[in-house]
Amino acid sequence: MKLSVSFLVAYLLLSHSNLLAQKKNESYQLHISRATSPVILDGSVDEPAWQAAEVASDFWMVLPMDTSRAKVRTDVRMTYDDHNVYLSAVCFLGDVPGPYIVESLRRDWNFGKNDNFIFFMDPFDDQTNGFTFGTNAAGAQWDGLLYEGGKANLSWDNKWTSVVKNYSDRYVLEMAIPFKTIRYKKGITRWGINFSRLDLKTTEKSSWTPIERQFPTASLALTGVLVWDQPPPQPGPNISLIPYALSGLTRDYQNNIDTKGRFNAGLDAKVAITSSLNLDLTVNPDFSQVDVDQQVTNLDRYELFFPEKRQFFLENGDQFTNFGYATIRPFFSRRIGLGGVPIQFGARLSGKLNKDWRIGIMDMQTGGVSETGLPAQNFAVMALQRRVFSRSNIGVMFVNKESLGYEFVGNKALYSRYNRNLGVEYNLASANNLWSGKAMYVQSFSPVQPLNPGQEVIPGTGNGSSAVYAANLQYFSRKWLIGGQVESVGQNYTAEAGYVPRRGYERLQGILGYTFLPTGSGILSHGPMLNSTYFFDPAGRQSDNESFLSYSVTFRSKSVLQAWVATDYVRLLQPFDPTNTGRETLATNTEHNWTAWGTEFDSKPQSLFTYGFSSRYGGYYANGTRLNLTADLGYRFQPYVSLAASASYNDIRLPQPWGRATFWLVGPRFDLTLTNTLYLTTFVQYNEQQKNMNVNARVQWRYKPASDFFLVYTDNYLPNSAQIGQDVPGFFSVKNRALVLKWTYWWNL
Repeated sequence: MKLSVSFLVAYLLLSHSNLLAQKKNESYQLHISRATSPVILDGSVDEPAWQAAEVASDFWMVLPMDTSRAKVRTDVRMTYDDHNVYLSAVCFLGDVPGPYIVESLRRDWNFGKNDNFIFFMDPFDDQTNGFTFGTNAAGAQWDGLLYEGGKANLSWDNKWTSVVKNYSDRYVLEMAIPFKTIRYKKGITRWGINFSRLDLKTTEKSSWTPIERQFPTASLALTGVLVWDQPPPQPGPNISLIPYALSGLTRDYQNNIDTKGRFNAGLDAKVAITSSLNLDLTVNPDFSQVDVDQQVTNLDRYELFFPEKRQFFLENGDQFTNFGYATIRPFFSRRIGLGGVPIQFGARLSGKLNKDWRIGIMDMQTGGVSETGLPAQNFAVMALQRRVFSRSNIGVMFVNKESLGYEFVGNKALYSRYNRNLGVEYNLASANNLWSGKAMYVQSFSPVQPLNPGQEVIPGTGNGSSAVYAANLQYFSRKWLIGGQVESVGQNYTAEAGYVPRRGYERLQGILGYTFLPTGSGILSHGPMLNSTYFFDPAGRQSDNESFLSYSVTFRSKSVLQAWVATDYVRLLQPFDPTNTGRETLATNTEHNWTAWGTEFDSKPQSLFTYGFSSRYGGYYANGTRLNLTADLGYRFQPYVSLAASASYNDIRLPQPWGRATFWLVGPRFDLTLTNTLYLTTFVQYNEQQKNMNVNARVQWRYKPASDFFLVYTDNYLPNSAQIGQDVPGFFSVKNRALVLKWTYWWNL
């Protein structure tokens, strides 16, 4: 395995002559000049400032074909003054009659289900990190952080304003984005920029610069150039204070604890050390306004992943949380301050030192939890990244989790005294966007459980048992997808502040796909994909294998159909309950083989009524069978009401002592958006496997940009529906209930 990793690392570093190539769309340039008159955001571009601005038009079609100019016209202009950069877009309607298509007025809408205009900004022109802003045709805003060359984190939220006005033949949007909202380096006069338009009635996606259909329009490697007439103005003192106050009531019915009141207050601060380097501070933060996690039926042997949504951790968060792979994360911010653990204070310095260097330093302090004996803990993280070649980079990360007031119970420690990770990785991103890859090495350091208080031994690292080696390489063209990945995670590797659900294995993965691109038919693309993964235990014996063959068809209407077949082999390395409900377990080293097949379908997004379904049927552990059916339904009364419902049913049949197990997971959601600043969301989740039903209702009023009132009501129930052996009184007995009122205000000094 180490030889395979070494070979792949060498290939990543040496094999691509185009790494130093010029930016692909360098010839697409938009010149931006200082506004000749005040800009008023009113959905009109009649002001002299707009009439004097250069126009970006004549977009390229990306879908359904990427070989011609767009048929739906879009005109974009940009200008600026001392405080804001302004953008206007005139989005003319196509030749298909009918009103615009949107889900609702809620922020950060689904890209594929809304007529929209989005632009992508790369202030350092490094083709790796940036910002995205946009609106749908009804005026709902979209904003996010761009990372890894074109992925968007829409949980980010900041201060900016926009207006959309609809006409009979077009809709017009105007945006004002404060220089204090974005990060850029002093003196740089060339930014990466691109504009994207989606018109669902004509099923056309277009871009200012030409982009091959397999790539997202957010690809920063394919942006054009925004050329400033002079260096953008410095924003001056850039300090934002974001205080909050919270009050609420909670009651725990399950443990017979009476209603308790609560009041809390805290403060976040954002201090721009430079225009590209930001210091975030937080004291006694609260994250009660964050959306609830979407529940899933868990039939996996390992811990599930849920994404970070808390604002404090998001800006430049990719440098911390995206180090490694999806299942090998030395640092995962959700380890901090969830599950009733209070965060006392924290600080984070992150951003660009110059065009080539990025830095991130974070320190978070949590309080102890007396009920569980958890001590106060400190989380310190440092990440440093250096760009190499045109878009690749080398990064180093150090993570330290330390327990304070370390105590023993008898001669045994309840919690580790510390856990540390030190790692380095190389991220490959070719100039033409076709090649990507990664190579990484991480070493963990933890004390061995002492026999007596004060005795501490750090394990040796010579055998690599507390280390991770991993690498991958992928080629993705218009028709071909070819990739491979190797991983080796030591048995003693630990990342207490990270997400590494499985240890003590070696993994090989290969993927091969081909896409056919027919012309003149109702099918946009179709093709097969083969993905095969092998796991080996520390002794080199195979423990898992899954081979997955699928065939996908994308129709011109944007509906998608997929069919697949898979074979699985599992040799259990530890006892496992195949129903994950606390029943009997299968024994270690037992072997299991099965074959399964399935289908997936998503309907066209242009309809007011949308739907999707999937199916899975085949073998399961212990020569059993598993049937899974899921359905997603949606209906909108645009632009104010969006209704959605999802349901999943699992029917597992096993020999005794398990017998038959069935699980329903149902999740209706109701969104009422009275305006683009006032939202009501009600989300119900019924999870039969977890014997829980959750109701979360949230009212959000954005009374000023990035300033909100929240009213959040949450109920958790024990859904007793006369199930045999369930000793719970009553039907839908309340477990706990909470009502929270929260106020936040974004104050720029």
